[in-house]
Amino acid sequence: MTERFLQEIDPSKTAVGEHLTDNNHVSNRYDIISEDNISRIQSIHSSQQRNKSEKFKVPNDEERQIELEAVSSNDTIGNDAQDTKEAMFSEDVGVEFPEGGLKAYSALLGCFFGLTATFGLTNIAGVIQTYVSENQLQDVESSSVSWIFSVNLFVVFSMCIFSGTYFDRNGARLLLIVGSLLLSGGLVATGNATEYWHFMLSFGIVTAVGTGFTASPLVGVISHYFNRRRGFMNSIATTGGSVGGIIFPIMLRKLYAEVGFPWAMRIFAFIEFACLMIAVVLSRDRLSHKEPGETRSEKILTYVFSLDFKGLRDVRFLFCCLGCVFAECSALAVSTYYASYARAHGASLTTAYLLISLSHVGGIPGRWITGYYSDKIGRFNVMIGTTLANAIITWVILLPFANHHNVVLYVFTVTQGFVTGSVFSLLAVCCGQISKTEEYGRRFGTMYALVAVASLVWVPICGAIIGDGSLERYQHYVIFVGFTALASAICYYVSKSLCVGSNPFSKF
Repeated sequence: MTERFLQEIDPSKTAVGEHLTDNNHVSNRYDIISEDNISRIQSIHSSQQRNKSEKFKVPNDEERQIELEAVSSNDTIGNDAQDTKEAMFSEDVGVEFPEGGLKAYSALLGCFFGLTATFGLTNIAGVIQTYVSENQLQDVESSSVSWIFSVNLFVVFSMCIFSGTYFDRNGARLLLIVGSLLLSGGLVATGNATEYWHFMLSFGIVTAVGTGFTASPLVGVISHYFNRRRGFMNSIATTGGSVGGIIFPIMLRKLYAEVGFPWAMRIFAFIEFACLMIAVVLSRDRLSHKEPGETRSEKILTYVFSLDFKGLRDVRFLFCCLGCVFAECSALAVSTYYASYARAHGASLTTAYLLISLSHVGGIPGRWITGYYSDKIGRFNVMIGTTLANAIITWVILLPFANHHNVVLYVFTVTQGFVTGSVFSLLAVCCGQISKTEEYGRRFGTMYALVAVASLVWVPICGAIIGDGSLERYQHYVIFVGFTALASAICYYVSKSLCVGSNPFSKF
């Protein structure tokens, strides 16, 4: 019974949460971990759960050491303080993960195909934007056209809030079915669009809602089957986004010329739907939880107010979210303006599009290699290293050498694609590192709600920095992108330090 009850306690509270805000509770916890005092533990835990006004407090080193020694002294908990320390900040205590088997690998395969469609579409939105800007919407200002795709990103990230909460409570199946229909239907409607509002409604809203519905469950299902190898398996699944980013631009450019834009989008929609149907069949969740006895109005309120505000009071999670925001915005700034940056430095239009495809080629080994080593040396450690490397290569390669030869653009594209692919494969894993599995979808959605808000303003900020498109203004843009990546590395380091201390070499 003791073990089962401890498994139900949120590890963020067990380690550094509200139990440490009251000195009496601290002293009680150290002498009551026994069968005879379970009722007292439950009473303390219940009363603290009801105290919504109590604020988060980060323990100092002395408090952390006291708790480790007290908990490790009880045979029910474990014999080694280091094991206890790792358990405190792991995703769940006492939850078993298959780490393999037919169901686990089938789910992984389904997530790969699903993310090929979902992330692949997000990665190649610029190919669609370029075509409609030069054809159907050629008389519309480019800044107005860009709003269609900015709104698309905002809606995608915002829908992660709803889909994450629904996934936690009801599983992935219905979300994937509805999302597949909306995504593919929105693409068909985009092919038939001729006016600005047609594109805004079909691609900016409908397609984006479908994409957001599928994103959270496709990433979250992996965490239901893998814990020890979660980083590597997540990198395999998210490689689908890079595969889509390589194949879809080449396919669409060819289809535009041979069958025209409407049929190109219909064929693309069919391929997207087929990939997502594979995900529907194979990607089955196993740890989602429904709340018994919940009324219909309570269910509605749950989805309306599904931001994890309580989670944001956890400083570890807050800095993890900020790290994700800066990492995503850095990648968004590059993907949006790198083609125009290359054009400003003398690259042809064909070369500019080739650079975009090459970035996804570099992302495939980036996801696999860093995903593998993240399980060996720590997921946060790899994330800190890759975001820091992103800032360094941006400054070292682009600032001094971009004006001299196009070869530099190719070198930066491949290396930056490698690093960005690494970052994308670990964003969700780092969130899961400090979250319980049944909270993961809600926290993932909350994290990307912040990204959604940031994405609306980040593209205009970068556009304002670039201004008239002179080489000097583009240099300012490069400096800004580098500082954004550096801010991400700092935030992830702070989050890690709050969990396991400031030692940069500790595994986490």
